[in-house]
Amino acid sequence: MLPYALTLLSGASLTFAYAPFHLWPITFLAVAVAVYQLARGTGGFLTGWLFGFGWFGAGISWVHVSIADYGGLPLIASIGLMALLSAYLAIYSALAFWAVKKYFTPALWPLALPFFWFIGEWLRSWVLTGFPWLSLGYSQIESPLSGWIPIIGETGVTSLIVLLATVLAVYQLKFHWMRIALIYTVVFLSGYVASHYQWVKLEKTIQVSMVQGNIPQSLRWTPEQDRPTMKKYRKLTEPLWESDLILWPEAAIPKLEPLAVDYLINLDKVTAKKNTSLVTGIVNYNHETKAAWNSIIVLGKKEAESQQGNYHYFHPNRYAKHHLLPIGEFVPFEDWLRNLAPLFDLPMSSFSRGDYIQTNLVANGLRLAPALCFEIAFPRQVLANVHNDTDLIVTVSNDAWFGRSHGPAQHLQIAQMRALETGKSVIRATNNGITAFIDPFGRVTSQLPQFEAGSLTAPVAVTRGQTPYRFWGDLAALAIVSILFAVAVLVRRRVYNGLK
Repeated sequence: MLPYALTLLSGASLTFAYAPFHLWPITFLAVAVAVYQLARGTGGFLTGWLFGFGWFGAGISWVHVSIADYGGLPLIASIGLMALLSAYLAIYSALAFWAVKKYFTPALWPLALPFFWFIGEWLRSWVLTGFPWLSLGYSQIESPLSGWIPIIGETGVTSLIVLLATVLAVYQLKFHWMRIALIYTVVFLSGYVASHYQWVKLEKTIQVSMVQGNIPQSLRWTPEQDRPTMKKYRKLTEPLWESDLILWPEAAIPKLEPLAVDYLINLDKVTAKKNTSLVTGIVNYNHETKAAWNSIIVLGKKEAESQQGNYHYFHPNRYAKHHLLPIGEFVPFEDWLRNLAPLFDLPMSSFSRGDYIQTNLVANGLRLAPALCFEIAFPRQVLANVHNDTDLIVTVSNDAWFGRSHGPAQHLQIAQMRALETGKSVIRATNNGITAFIDPFGRVTSQLPQFEAGSLTAPVAVTRGQTPYRFWGDLAALAIVSILFAVAVLVRRRVYNGLK
């Protein structure tokens, strides 16, 4: 039982490697412990599953907060659903461990396991619409390996972690410490050196303001709170008209767009008159087709030289969310599940999908690549919407679902990763935190406290050029793990032939 407990605890310890704790060395030790237990003879699938169950059971415990506080389910049911989700997510690490143990000897695991892990994480990112939260690479945002992120992305850094941790686990430190030290030194030193290279160049600096309304989740969709909420956002925005761009959070305007047209037209005119642009989240709903979209729209000036607003209902300067959150924004097997519990009948939980690639928003002459809430966790989608003329990445969210858990800090860390990968500043407005500015190097330059209403204004860098990762995406990481895997297969075949 002890090996199983150690494996489970090693996975659970990964929580401290991510935000808000940032104890990044834990990642290598945690994975190494699990691989060591695998090498000692525990079952491949079970070892990987126990590691994954601990990893997600502790790491996404905020899911329980969302279900318990807003899902209308008893405590035992919310814990059970969180455990079920963790059990599902653990399958991918279980498959990777099973495959490497079945087909390779431990000496070849450092070459083969990164490939199987890469495939598992790729599957986790799209099966059942995908849930790529807490991939290992996110833990390295403050480590020397962060220098590798603009080159091979979070996916590639995850592969490096698996390689390094497996080396530590399968080669006895007592006899191979010099080789292990050399491998770690080369990878970490090269990452540190790369972190000082500037892949993009500053074109200009603009002034951006963001508003955090801090509306309690229990009041978000209460009709009598619509007007007070909209008044609150207008009041918080009044001191900000000098900024080049103003950003409100996801669904900051609580009324459905067709019902808020008068408010939007007025706000559009005022914003244009103030010589700026305002970007806000809102829910659009077509009463004829019954289709709804979680959207971001632009009000005020579109181009810098314009002096007029551009808003009219369903105008094209908008973005509709593509990656919808299961249960929260769409319900699988809807006809069956909606009758089971309040969790499956939450307000605004039946959205239509926008396109995977959409035209950048244009606000006051700025080209903005949007990512709505959960979408910031999908690097390939973000990459597909960042073009050569894109000025900033804009992400809006409502993290009130997370309560006082570590979910909002993890969400912010994910946004930092997208900035590092693309070399673009990320501006992130949320309903109740963490609203923050992130520079092109993935650093949070300023942020608002959680659970406080307020605004934040800061200079934001607009960059030109592209990182290597923006050029080749995950192909570089795939090439690296494929080459390592090919070497492992070749060595395995030669050893097998030599024994015949």
